[in-house]
Amino acid sequence: MSDTPESTQSAETVTIDIPANPLGLNTAGSGSISKVSPDLSTASLPDGVRQVLDVVAELPAYATQIYTNNKSLVTSIGLIVGLIVGVKLTLAILSAINEIPLLAPTFELVGIGYTSWFVYRYLLQASTRKELTDEIDSFKSEVLGKGKKA
Repeated sequence: MSDTPESTQSAETVTIDIPANPLGLNTAGSGSISKVSPDLSTASLPDGVRQVLDVVAELPAYATQIYTNNKSLVTSIGLIVGLIVGVKLTLAILSAINEIPLLAPTFELVGIGYTSWFVYRYLLQASTRKELTDEIDSFKSEVLGKGKKA
């Protein structure tokens, strides 16, 4: 036998019958496939599973009712949780910065330098202390909106 294309070999033909709808899908007579939803009747489920499904189905309504009845409490709890997360995040960032060599001592020197300047500028003489109290009072009146009464 030769493997050339001119060789005459007898080929067997195998016929396979494929049903019109091999997967059992609902074709609705139009030839298109449509989605078949399974029968999920709660009658066939055990009592415990049925109760859990009922509670899960009503969960959004329960959450909405709790929020509308306790709006200020839920908001306060959300703010407290947000504050805790913010403090934890800030402490993690500061800890990471503190691990960088020479950065922590540099920040300490800057803080000592600024504190020294502030004491020299505002706290050593009585006239500069008066200037500082006037600036603080004007800032408070701007923020609080109260006018200074003389």
